[in-house]
Amino acid sequence: MNSKFAIMNLNSNYSSKLLNDAVDELATLPGIGRKTALRLALFLLKQDEEDVERFGNSVISLRKEIRYCKECHNISDTETCNICGDTFRNKELICVVENIRDVMSIENTQQFNGVYHVLGGIISPIDGIGPADLTIDSLVEKADSGTIKEIILALPTTMEGDTTNFFIFKKLQKSDVSVTTLARGVAIGDDLEYADEITLGRSIANRMRFEDTLGAQ
Repeated sequence: MNSKFAIMNLNSNYSSKLLNDAVDELATLPGIGRKTALRLALFLLKQDEEDVERFGNSVISLRKEIRYCKECHNISDTETCNICGDTFRNKELICVVENIRDVMSIENTQQFNGVYHVLGGIISPIDGIGPADLTIDSLVEKADSGTIKEIILALPTTMEGDTTNFFIFKKLQKSDVSVTTLARGVAIGDDLEYADEITLGRSIANRMRFEDTLGAQ
């Protein structure tokens, strides 16, 4: 039995097109296959209608109403996120990260009291992502403003991450800003979201000047 026929046969077992449509949509989520999608759909059918409506409305509101902070590009409910709006944060210290999940990972360490700058990705020619697709220009503008003392490059320890680090470092060389990077407590090839909090926290606390790492690359 080929895979196409198997899928058609699986769909034909559903007595409801509404159920089939729900399973189709749930199966588009990362890591969710059709069997898991079916279990989720059947679970939702057993819940109170009000609970399911609240669940659905929360997802719709997330997609329609979520905003991106005008300062750091992190997700936010308002024009400026809670981190950038916190008056106790050190606005002279910026931690550059690949994505929103990295902000959450670093925040969980409770070792960083500065603000963030979310690039929205890393340079990866094979994926068609170049410098112009990232928020690098706005980072350079911040560095040129004269209000920033240090920029921490906290990108993945991969070839793409190192390439992005070096590109940003070259763009910032004309600015009077100290550029540092995480200590290599984070294993080579690791994403920040998979590093444990203690290791990641130590990597932030023991960060080093970026230019000191160039000879080791």
